[in-house]
Amino acid sequence: MTTIVLLARHGQSDWNASRRWQGHAERPLTERGREQARALAARLAHIDLDAVYSSDLQRAAETARAVADAQGLEVVELPGLREVDVGSWSGLTRAEAEARFPEGFARWKEGYPGWDDGESYEAMTERVLSTVLRIARDHEGGRTLVVSHGGPIRAIHAAALGLDVHAYRRMRPVEPNARLSAVCVAEDALTELCPASEIDALIERDQAERRAAATQPPTPAG
Repeated sequence: MTTIVLLARHGQSDWNASRRWQGHAERPLTERGREQARALAARLAHIDLDAVYSSDLQRAAETARAVADAQGLEVVELPGLREVDVGSWSGLTRAEAEARFPEGFARWKEGYPGWDDGESYEAMTERVLSTVLRIARDHEGGRTLVVSHGGPIRAIHAAALGLDVHAYRRMRPVEPNARLSAVCVAEDALTELCPASEIDALIERDQAERRAAATQPPTPAG
């Protein structure tokens, strides 16, 4: 049975606006970020969700609450959905990171962590994927929303495409704030990546399959 996990990056934070690395830092949404959260809730208004999950960092949780409140749901906050820990790069701009850590910045441009402390992309990917698969198991055959961060969403996308997270980072820029995408999960594995433009078609297909399954006669015993 296929489970649909809708994904959204949080709305714009103050450090997004000033183009600073955040990692595990607690940063608030800007007014634009709150508007993006409300727009995300409106975008999902016609899709019945079974649950809403988010990173426990406030910029993700506040974004998720806009959707959950509109659907009469509670937000389940999970540390496993946090952004990658960027260690000593937290709060730095690109120019500051390049000036202080030129070798690390060169590594980062190749898709690898530039920081020598913090967390590797492999470790982040492992914790995020295990969290998403656990969510899918808890809502098998259903539809959930996960609000997370740019790094985790790229890691989920890479896994759905069967790509190495470093290679995918070189191929694709970070997801825009509040951008919606989706993955499908079947038999405890990510099976499909669905970009924003195809989500309504994915939901319609899922609803048609559910209706068809509901009208099938029961299988005779014996």
